[in-house]
Formats: sequence, C-alpha cells, structure tokens
Amino acid sequence: MSSGKYRKEHDCLNCGAHVEKHYCSQCGQPNLELKESFWGFISHSIAHYFHFDNKFFQTLSPLLTKPGQVTLDYLAGKRARYINPVSMYIFVSIVYFLVVYSPKHAEKDTENGHINIEKKNKQNVTDSVNKALKLTGIPKNIASKATKSIDEAIKKEEFIALGFADQEKELNRLKAENTHLKSDSIANRIEDFNEIHIERNDSTYAAYLQRQKKLSVAEQDSWYEKLINKRAITIGEKSEVIQETLEHNRPKQYFLLMPLLAGFIMLNFRKNHIYYLDHLIFTIHGMMVYFIVSIITKPIMIHVFGEDSFLSKIIEVGVTIYLFWYMFKALTVFYQRKTWSTVFKIFWILILYAVAFKLSEMAMINLIYYVAT
Repeated sequence: MSSGKYRKEHDCLNCGAHVEKHYCSQCGQPNLELKESFWGFISHSIAHYFHFDNKFFQTLSPLLTKPGQVTLDYLAGKRARYINPVSMYIFVSIVYFLVVYSPKHAEKDTENGHINIEKKNKQNVTDSVNKALKLTGIPKNIASKATKSIDEAIKKEEFIALGFADQEKELNRLKAENTHLKSDSIANRIEDFNEIHIERNDSTYAAYLQRQKKLSVAEQDSWYEKLINKRAITIGEKSEVIQETLEHNRPKQYFLLMPLLAGFIMLNFRKNHIYYLDHLIFTIHGMMVYFIVSIITKPIMIHVFGEDSFLSKIIEVGVTIYLFWYMFKALTVFYQRKTWSTVFKIFWILILYAVAFKLSEMAMINLIYYVAT
C-alpha cells in the first residue's frame, strides 16, 4: 500500500531495473518521489499502519471463529487478506508476554527467613472436630484417631512456622519429655520435627557443611551426596531469581518448542503426506489463538474479578473448554480425520508436548543455576 507522488523516471531507485508503471517488477519497491512534505510523510505512515490494522482484524476474526480455515486459505494461496503467520505471531507473542507474563515475587517473612504461609485460626479446632464426629455417631476409636491425626498436623504446621532457635528448643523439650514417658507418638513427632529442623538448618550450603562436621565420618554424606545437596540448596536459595529468569525466558521456550510441536503433529498425521512447513503454519496459527485468548481473559481474571475468585475459575474453565474444542475442530478441518481418531491423536500430541515442555524447563533451570552460581 503506497501513498505519495510517483516519479516520471522509469528506473528503480532500489535495484536499478526498468519500471513499467508504479512498482518495480524486480524488487517490488514503489517508484515514489524521494522528497515529500511533512503531512505526506505522516499520511504515508498512517496508511501503512491502518493497512496492517485492517489485515490484522481480517485475520483475527476467522482465526478465532473458524478453526483451521485460515491455514487452509493461506496454503491454498489466498494470502492477500491475511497477515503473514510469522509476522502476526511475533506481534501477538510480544503483546502476550507484556500483558500476561509478569513474574510474581514471593513475599518473605523477615523474622524467620522463609516464605510466609497463610495463617488460619487453629484454636479449638481439635475440640470442634471431636464434637462434630460424636454428633455423627462415628465410633469413639475412629473419632479419636481422626482427632489425633488433625492435632498432629496442626502441631507440625506450628513447628514449621517457628524460627530455627525456637525449633531447637521445642525439640530438646520433646526429647526430655520422651526420656521419662517413652511414648511412641512423641518419638514419631521428634523424628518428623527433626527432619523439618534439619531442612531449616540446611537452608544455606555453609550451614549444611557445618552440620556435616558435627557428624561422625560414617554418618557424613559422601562427596557425591554433598554435590547433589549443594545444587538442591543453591536452587532453593536462588529460587526467586531462578523463577524470574525462567519466566523471562518463556517466550524463547515457546518459540523453540513450536517447531517440535509441529513435528509431533506431523508424526501423528503422517498419513496425510503433507510438507512439514504446512504443519508448522498450522501450529503457528494454533499457538496464536492461545495467546490471543489469554490476552483477552487473563487481565479480566487478575485485575477485575481477582485471580482466585469464583468468576475467574469459571472463565478459566470456559477458556480450557474453548481451547480443546478449537484444537479438535482445527485438526478435524485441516487433516480431514474422523472424530475418535482425532481425539486419540490430540491425546498423544498433548502428552508429547507436555514431556518436551517439562524437559526443556528442567534444562533451562539447570542452565540458569550454573550461570547464577
């Protein structure tokens, strides 16, 4: 789309070829005058913008409402009305990661140095449960076991919430109490609490090594176990940085996995005997639908209704149903397969993609870990 005064000369300023009319037949550049007014420059830029804008909405509407049809039209040569798939993918993915992906920062408890958990009122919980079980007529021994289990879970959670020094005091108190009572339940509680205490103690690699020195040579971890523990502790220490870096690199992960997803689709629909590039264009269009739907719904769920609200959950279920319907319909239209055959292939495509996604995520975490350390 061009806007401006055409030159009278017939030589292309870009490649030097002869120009018959307004466009060069060799490179496609419009044969326009170099000098243009300020308003001519502005109108030219606006014309190009609205040309993109018009093609964007001409592509968007059938892309969302007619699964598989845009890909069929594009591969059939009906391309003038649609934006190039790669150009549109880049534009949509940039908007998607600006709008949807904003890494969340975990709030830390400054007093105890661990991630703060939701605090609930636990007073008289055991008594309330016990009374409720009695009213239902449940046998006393079963009610007693249930109440005891709940009581242990509450005490465990309270122990986790304690600081390191307070945990050590509580452990010493329980050990002293168990010396006199010799109770199996207290012994089990000491064992559970000791594991939690060790995990809190090993929150840094230096603390882990300090604890190892206190153990006898036989009880100390081997060099390999120390190496594994060092990696696990360091990842825990830098979990926030690693998570933020991981989320920051999501666009690259999606982009790199897209050709692989196209390969999975090609593998499952290999009897159609079509080129890999056709599968890839189909995959690009499908990925764009996921991005566009997320761009529309995610801000509403987070900023209007609240991420954990009932209405947000309804929207989330609705989006999931729509995406499954879209994938099924698009595969049916594009590959011309029967219903159950398509459903079976969708199942395998999703499994393969989930495995690839998880493996690539693990590789990214390891790479971020080694760079960070």
